[in-house]
Amino acid sequence: MAGQEYFSVNHSMVVNIEPLSSDYTLPTTSDFESEIPHSFIIASQFSQLDQLNDKAMLELKHGDLSHVIELLDHQNSKLNLILTYMLSQQDEQQYRQRTISFGASQFLYQSPSALTLGAHARVKLFLEHPAAAIYCYTKVVECAENDEGYAVSMEYVLLREQDRDLLIKAALHQQQKLLRERTLNRE
Repeated sequence: MAGQEYFSVNHSMVVNIEPLSSDYTLPTTSDFESEIPHSFIIASQFSQLDQLNDKAMLELKHGDLSHVIELLDHQNSKLNLILTYMLSQQDEQQYRQRTISFGASQFLYQSPSALTLGAHARVKLFLEHPAAAIYCYTKVVECAENDEGYAVSMEYVLLREQDRDLLIKAALHQQQKLLRERTLNRE
């Protein structure tokens, strides 16, 4: 799937961007996967549980099992709360930025200084929905000066496929949210 383009959605989310030296060698795929923090792996597995929970809830709604549905909702909320806390421990203040937009192939953020095209960075993206975090490597593909500094586009160069799927789901969720807001504003 390398080089494949995905749509991006305007949305601000927390991202940690750790610039790497120009002589840094990217890890192999297996080394990359072994350096992913355990909490990020757990978060990915939790988001898969969320999907199963949603499917089970749909099936349960057809029967009169409202108490079971309520119980599942509460358990899911508790797990997401624990997960959010766990992931917040991975957020490093010195590397914290906020995205302007993101998608499954790249993200855009505002930087106070220019970055060199092709420069690599170690990145952690903190998704709100699904509640998850993504660890990856990126490279600078565009750096444009503007009134507030530089708009920097970062393309993913090392990213697990299941994390790309999470990015697709997160972008779709934000897009649906924006469309609902527009619909409500028109009414």
